[in-house]
Amino acid sequence: MYFAALLARTEDGWEASDTELDDVETLTDLADLARDAAVEDDTVVVLIEQEDAWFGVIRIDGEDDPRVYVSNAAAAARSSYGSMLTDELLGRDADDADDLDLLDLDGTEDGEPDPAEDSEAAAEETPAVAAGPLGDARLLEDIGVGERELRTLEGDALSEIADALGCSELLEAVR
Repeated sequence: MYFAALLARTEDGWEASDTELDDVETLTDLADLARDAAVEDDTVVVLIEQEDAWFGVIRIDGEDDPRVYVSNAAAAARSSYGSMLTDELLGRDADDADDLDLLDLDGTEDGEPDPAEDSEAAAEETPAVAAGPLGDARLLEDIGVGERELRTLEGDALSEIADALGCSELLEAVR
């Protein structure tokens, strides 16, 4: 189960909203969604978590490229939204997954490949992602969360980040 929230910085502090990621397939889609929530071209922070397995922070400042941090790259790489982030951080091309040359159409019932063979092939083709943090751990330093603090967050990390930003009540309201 995922939870995602947008925190948009304004002149008066932060505004929070929960967000559906159903239409988000790439980091560019996520950045566009965040820019739509921005007040003028101010900072937007997207917080994503999958239960207690991993959390991600994406920071968008105006038209600058998004800055991304993932708490546990190996766990995130095994989930849909997390793999979107880790693939971006590792420089993997998302279009590679759609390449017809990579598909194994073995003629099994309904055109579905044998799941055992499919998982073996995927394990061989997909390089392992190391456990631990990945990305820009300094992305929130100037707004209250230092690199060391971000790297050591556990449990309800999103609440701790929101608390450091001074908007924990807003985050809890959208949960």
